[in-house]
Amino acid sequence: MSASGVLLAAGAGSRYGMPKVLADGGAWLRLAVSALAGGGCDDVVVVLGAALVDVPAPARAVVADRWAEGVSASVRAGLQALGDDVGFAVLTTVDTPDIGAAAVRRVLAAARAGESGLARAYYGDRPGHPVVIARRHWPALLATLSGDSGAGPFLRARDDVVAVDCADLGTGRDVDER
Repeated sequence: MSASGVLLAAGAGSRYGMPKVLADGGAWLRLAVSALAGGGCDDVVVVLGAALVDVPAPARAVVADRWAEGVSASVRAGLQALGDDVGFAVLTTVDTPDIGAAAVRRVLAAARAGESGLARAYYGDRPGHPVVIARRHWPALLATLSGDSGAGPFLRARDDVVAVDCADLGTGRDVDER
């Protein structure tokens, strides 16, 4: 089954002082798109909101009109933009610039190999991105989305999410301040 990357990049970045999709002259955006495309995603959707920018190839932009409601609106817009033939969504955020294609490949492979079709990167004992969710789980995920919560509550409520160690590939840390 095909996989599509969903890059969550709609926020205003209030703690950062600007939308993170603009960070480092757009370098974080380019790195994330490259990681998803190079990590096995056949399609890459960049979810925008607070700042509308041109996205690098091979990505395409989708605007989360209700982005100010929080990350739930971004996840919803990203999943709804994916084609009917997509079997897996690979979710990541623009503010994790050290996540590369190797982490995407590793987590996607684990989701494809596992019975649940669910996998999440871990950096030591800390969960992070990317997160891979098989299509059959999207309706349940969408039903749990609310406010500034993304897939985290859905994943924490399950005991069949494959934890994928990616600590050797990067820190996976969200950058919240300049």
